Amino acid sequence: MKIKPNVSSLRLLKRREEYVPVEEVDDLPPRLRGIYVLYKYRPRVRRWDVVYVGMAANGSIRSRLRRHKRKKKDLWTHCSAFEVWDNITPAEVQELEGIFRHIYRKDSRAAKLNVQRSFGKMKKLSYILPRRIRNPR
Repeated sequence: MKIKPNVSSLRLLKRREEYVPVEEVDDLPPRLRGIYVLYKYRPRVRRWDVVYVGMAANGSIRSRLRRHKRKKKDLWTHCSAFEVWDNITPAEVQELEGIFRHIYRKDSRAAKLNVQRSFGKMKKLSYILPRRIRNPR
């Protein structure tokens, strides 16, 4: 019998838990590091709206979600947590969060809670295509 090593199909992410109801946040294990997403579920249209993307680079996703539960309780109904491997540095977690924040910066729902709408390091990245108008409406 062959035993599989502790391997993930992704390089950065180890495990995930998606669409956890706000009431079940305390069921998440302590000391999870990584990225999390807050959603507002709209049952009438059966849609999940992203309202916030956050990170726990050094601490715990669960404690961050508990804080959001107290301070932003009516703004979200569910969350997802994406745990990073132990060898992923806090700087790499910050970069992941920054990429997501950059992607959602023009989304009207997600931008409400994401105070820091851009990611400074992203602005320093060179473009793939020649310079052209880059302000999408």
